[in-house]
Amino acid sequence: MPENATSGSLADTLARLEVVADAVGLDPAAARIEGMALAAAVAESGRQAFVDWCEQVGEAPSAERFMSMAQHGRRWRGAPTALLHELALSRPAQAPAYARVLAEVCTGACTLGEPNQRVAGNAQAAAAAQLAAAPGSAPKAPESTPQRPEFGSPEQIPATPPNLDEPTDQPGLGSRAQDFARQAPEVLRNVLDQLQHSVRRQQDDLDRVRQHNPLASSLDLDPSVPIGPGAFAGLPGGPPATSPATPPPPVGDPTSVDDPDRAGIGQAQAPTAPAASSGDQPAEETPAEEPEPRSLEELLAELDGLTGLARVKDEIHKQAAVLRIEGLRSKQGLSSPTVTRHLVFVGNPGTGKTTVARLVAGIYRALGLLSKGQLVEVDRSELVAGYLGQTAIKTAEVVKSAIGGVLFIDEAYSLSGDQYGTEAINTLVKEMEDNRDDLVVIVAGYPLPMSVFIAENPGLTSRFRTTIEFDDYTDAELEQIFTGMVGAADYDATEDTVQRFRELLGEQVRDSSFGNGRFARNCLEAAVGAHAWRLREVAEPTLADLRTLLPDDLAEADEDDDELPDLARLQPEPGQPLTAPDDDEDDDPAAAGDGTVDFGAPEPTPRRSAGPGRDADRSAPDEPTGDRP
Repeated sequence: MPENATSGSLADTLARLEVVADAVGLDPAAARIEGMALAAAVAESGRQAFVDWCEQVGEAPSAERFMSMAQHGRRWRGAPTALLHELALSRPAQAPAYARVLAEVCTGACTLGEPNQRVAGNAQAAAAAQLAAAPGSAPKAPESTPQRPEFGSPEQIPATPPNLDEPTDQPGLGSRAQDFARQAPEVLRNVLDQLQHSVRRQQDDLDRVRQHNPLASSLDLDPSVPIGPGAFAGLPGGPPATSPATPPPPVGDPTSVDDPDRAGIGQAQAPTAPAASSGDQPAEETPAEEPEPRSLEELLAELDGLTGLARVKDEIHKQAAVLRIEGLRSKQGLSSPTVTRHLVFVGNPGTGKTTVARLVAGIYRALGLLSKGQLVEVDRSELVAGYLGQTAIKTAEVVKSAIGGVLFIDEAYSLSGDQYGTEAINTLVKEMEDNRDDLVVIVAGYPLPMSVFIAENPGLTSRFRTTIEFDDYTDAELEQIFTGMVGAADYDATEDTVQRFRELLGEQVRDSSFGNGRFARNCLEAAVGAHAWRLREVAEPTLADLRTLLPDDLAEADEDDDELPDLARLQPEPGQPLTAPDDDEDDDPAAAGDGTVDFGAPEPTPRRSAGPGRDADRSAPDEPTGDRP
C-alpha cells in the first residue's frame, strides 16, 4: 500500500480486490490492473484526480498514465469488467464477492481529486453495472418498497452481463441485459457519502494552504504536480513547508473502517449485516446454486425486445435457424455444407453492435456450437504489440481467452496498413482455423472501411461471408431507449424531463460521429451525476428525491464540467510567465479514446468533444485527427 494511503482509501480497496480475486480463482495482478482502470475511468473528469490516483496506486504523478488507464476502463462504466464477466459465466456463485469490491472501487474513486457531478454519475452507473452482473451482490430492497422482488433473484438477473449500448423498451423485466441500477438508492447513498467526505477533505486542504498563503485558490494545482506552486523559481505563491496530507477519517466517517456500520462501503449489502459477512471474502456457508444456461427461446425473445434493429433481428433469427438445422442434420449422420459462423457487423457507433454480439454468443452456446458463450471485446491496441514478433504472441493470448465464446474486434480495419496489423491478422486467421469448432469472431465498424478491410485480406474473405447492417435509430426510438433506461434504473422522468431530452436530441448533428443509443446512455449518466450532485448536501433525501430526475439534471454532459487541464498547454513559452488556464477552456486529454489502450506503452490520444451526442468512448486508434470522416 502506498505510504500516504489512508485506511479505507482506494489503495486499501485495491488490496482487498487482489485478495478476493485470488480467493475466487482470478489472477490478482490482472484484477488490480482492472480496478485501477475502473477507478481512473470513474474519476477522470475530477480536477487533480490523476495526482491522488497515482498516489493511491503507488506510482509517480503522471497524467498520461492516468488517462491511458481511464481510456481502458471507460467501457466498464456501463458494463461488467472483463474478469467479472468471465467469473459470472464460469463460476457465478463466486461472482458477487468480486462484484461488491469492484463497486467499492467505483464509490472510492469519488475521493480522488475534486469531485463533480460527472464523477458522481460515473461512480453510480459503474458500481451498479458491476453489481447487476452478479446474482446476489445487490443490496436488499428498501423497506419502503417491499412490493419489489429482491434484486438478485433468479428471475430478475440475466445470465448475459449488462450492457447499456442497447436497452430494451420494456423497463423492469428481469431479462434485461442492462438492468444496471435496480439498486440505485443504496448506491446513490454510498456515492453521496464519498462525495461529502471528498468535499470536506478538499476544504480542509484549502484551509491549511491558506494559512501559509492567504491568496491561495481552490483552482491552484497540488504541490506534487510537476508544474504546481513552487515548481518555477521566482514565482509567488509557493507551497507550504510540507505537502498537505489527507487526514485520517474520524470514527463514524463514511470511509472509516473503524466504524463497523460503515466498513466495506459500496459493497451493496444491508447496513445491519454483521461485519463477518461484509462481502470481502467469498461466501462459504451456503454456496449459491449455479444458474441454468439460458435457452435459445429466451435469448431470441430478448433480441426481439430490443428497440429498433428490425433487419438485425431478422438476420440473427435466420442464422439461428440455419445453424440449428445443421446441428440436427449432423446428429442424424447427414452431410451438410459448412456454414460460416463468423460475422461482420457494420453501422455507426451506439447502434447496438456490442449488445447483439453478447446475445449471439449466448445463442451459439444454446445451440451447442460454443462451450462457454463469453464475449471478449478488443480493438487494435489489445492485439498489436510494440515490436514485430510480439504481436503474434499478444494476439494468440487474446484469442485463447475467447475460446469457447465470441471474440469481438471493434474497428477491425485499424489493423490494416502496417506490418504490426498484418501480423495480427495473419495470427488471427491461423487461430480461427485451429479453433474453428469452439470460436466465433465478429468484426465490427463503419460500412465502407469494413468492406475494404475484408476484401484486402484473402484469408478473411472466405471466413466472413455474412454481413449484418445496423441502422441508425430514429428520434422516437431514441426517446423510447432513454425512457426505458430511466425506468430500468429506478428513476422517474417527468414529462418536462423527457421534453428536455427531445430538445437535446434535436440539437445534435446526425453525422457518422453521432452516438445513437450511446447518446441516450450518456444523457442518463449525466443526469444521474447532476441528480447526485444536487442532493449531495441533503442529509435525508426522500424516496421521491432519490427517484425523480428534473429537467435541469438533463443538461449537456460537458456543461459546467471541470475537465483535466492539458498540462502541455500550461507550460510557459521561453521568457514568458506561467499563467493559469481559463475556466472556459475545454482542453481535456481524457475526452478521446477508444476505451482500450496498451498499458505498456500509452500513447497520446487526439482530442474529441464529449457531450452526450459524442462518442467519447470510441475513437479509431492511430488517427491523426480527433474526428472521424
